Amino acid sequence: MATVAQWVSGTRPRTLPNSIAPVLVGAGAAHHVDGFDATLTVLALVVSVALQVGVNYANDYSDGIRGTDADRVGPFRLVGSGSADPGAVRAAAFAALGLAAVAGLVLVALSGRWWMIAFGAVCIAAAWFYTGGRKPYGYSGLGELAVFLFFGPAAVLGTLYVQTGEVTGIGIGGAVAMGAFSTGVMVANSLRDIPTDLRAGKRTLSTTLGDRDSRILYLALVTIPFVITLAIGLRVPLSLVGFLALPLALLGARRVLKGATGRDLIPVLRDTGLAMLVWGIAVPAALVLG
Repeated sequence: MATVAQWVSGTRPRTLPNSIAPVLVGAGAAHHVDGFDATLTVLALVVSVALQVGVNYANDYSDGIRGTDADRVGPFRLVGSGSADPGAVRAAAFAALGLAAVAGLVLVALSGRWWMIAFGAVCIAAAWFYTGGRKPYGYSGLGELAVFLFFGPAAVLGTLYVQTGEVTGIGIGGAVAMGAFSTGVMVANSLRDIPTDLRAGKRTLSTTLGDRDSRILYLALVTIPFVITLAIGLRVPLSLVGFLALPLALLGARRVLKGATGRDLIPVLRDTGLAMLVWGIAVPAALVLG
């Protein structure tokens, strides 16, 4: 039976900045146009984090029963390690996705934007079918695109729209920055897993591009948010504090440039995720103060 610590590890805490930072950015963009609502922001944060935990448990379950995690180099897996019953992990995934659904319904009811129920349903379906179902899109090289869309435009602009009923230029910039950071985390993860994914028959963007081009893509992705920082800085100069995330991004970039492989790439996920979180705190704070 898995321990509490192992269940917590199964949520993959290092990936949680991917769900927290975009909501903060969307809330900051909403505040910039005087539309911020604390209650709606908290509910959006619950939805986002619950979806992240749900997709992590779902991936653990689906990859585990397929045998994809049998030779995995990365973080601890509940099913792949044999520490937890697959049914229990699936139930944990459903519980997290259920919490996201409940919080999302409350969010929609309070905001009155009822069409977003369909939007939420798409997000939940995407979380499960990333590695679940007969033909998971995460096994077809579409995972990185999905990560960009759901942790960028969906999370940022969804948080902004539910509060203000509009989409702004700063919101779009923040959405692209968050999507780029999140996809960078994904590419670093897929880069690490190229050998095991090839053996398991799992097709990712990195198995298609290969090691060298995946590294180039990672470097391009972690550069994009800082270009956007300069663009937002033209309107809100204080937002240049987003460059506080640059040292963390450089730590990850340095390892990727030096050709790190296997477990040596695990810190890249951490550093990229933390860079995303720092940017996702600093820039919204600047939008509030500026």
